[in-house]
Amino acid sequence: MNRRDAIKTASVTTGLALLSQAGMSKDKKKEGDKFRFSLNTSTISGQKLSVEKYIEIAARAGYDCMELWLPDLKIFLDTGGSLPRLKKLIDDSKVPVVNAIGFAPWMVDEEEKRNAGFKQMREEMEIMAALGCPRIAAPSAGIGPTAQLDMFVVGERFAKLIELGKQTGVVPQLEFWGASRFYHIGQALMASAVANDPNARILADVYHLFRGNSGFDGLKMIDGSIIEVFHMNDYPGSIPREQQQDKDRIYPGDGVAPLKEILKDLKNMKGPKILSLELFNREYWAQDPLEVAKTGLAKMKKVAEGV
Repeated sequence: MNRRDAIKTASVTTGLALLSQAGMSKDKKKEGDKFRFSLNTSTISGQKLSVEKYIEIAARAGYDCMELWLPDLKIFLDTGGSLPRLKKLIDDSKVPVVNAIGFAPWMVDEEEKRNAGFKQMREEMEIMAALGCPRIAAPSAGIGPTAQLDMFVVGERFAKLIELGKQTGVVPQLEFWGASRFYHIGQALMASAVANDPNARILADVYHLFRGNSGFDGLKMIDGSIIEVFHMNDYPGSIPREQQQDKDRIYPGDGVAPLKEILKDLKNMKGPKILSLELFNREYWAQDPLEVAKTGLAKMKKVAEGV
C-alpha cells in the first residue's frame, strides 16, 4: 500500500479530529505535574532505525511521550506500513506521539510553492491525526538566507495554517530556527499576535534561543499556553555563538545554558509543558541508541529537579 492509499484508509475526515482530541487527553498527567519528558527521535536518528524501533526505545527508556519525524513516517508508509498498525503500536507502547517534525514550505513568498506547502501540511496533519498526535511543527522551511520576511504577512499565513489545523485536529507549532531568517522568538511572538487566534502556539528550543541571539529573558514575558512543547538540549561554551551548529548540541546540563532559570520560567507559565530532548550530536549517533535515550532522560530529569 502506498502512502496516499494508507492515508485514505485511515479515513482522514472528522474522525481524525476526534482521534486527535483523544491524543490531546493523553498529554495530561495527574494534576500538579508540570513537566512531561519526551524523546525527539532526532536524538537517535543517526543510527538509521525504523519508526517501530524508535517507539520501542522511547518506551524502554522510560519517556512519557515522543516526537516523530514525518520523513521517517513517510518511509514507513511507502514501504508497506499502515497507519492503523502504527497507531496500535503507539497505543500499545503507552508512549503517545505529542508532536511531529515536518518541513512543509508554507511560509514562502512564491505562491505556487506556498500552495504546495499548505497541501503538504494538510496531508501531514492528516497522518498525525490518524496517529492520535495533536501537534505538528511549522518551521520556516524553504525560506532562503536572503529572504525578506514581513511579520504581518507571516502572521496572516500562520492564521491560515491554524485554520487548517482546526479542520484536521492537529495544531501547528510555529518554530523559529536560530540560524535562519526566521530566527528570533520576537518574530514568532509577533507573527502569533498577528494571527490573532487563541490556538496560536510556538515551538521553542534552548539551542535556537541561544543561536539566534533571542536570549532567554523573553520567556519571562510569556504567561500562557502559547508554548506547550519545548526542545531541550544544551550548548558548549567553547564555540562562538555564530559558529555553533545543530551537531554541537549536547545533553542538558553538560553545557553552559541557564537551564534552571529557563525551566523556572516555563513552570511559571500557564499549562503543563512537554520537555523534549532534541539533539543531533554525531558522537551520540555512534553510540547505542537505548543508552543515549536513557542518558538524555536522566539528564533532563536531573536539571528539572527542584525547579
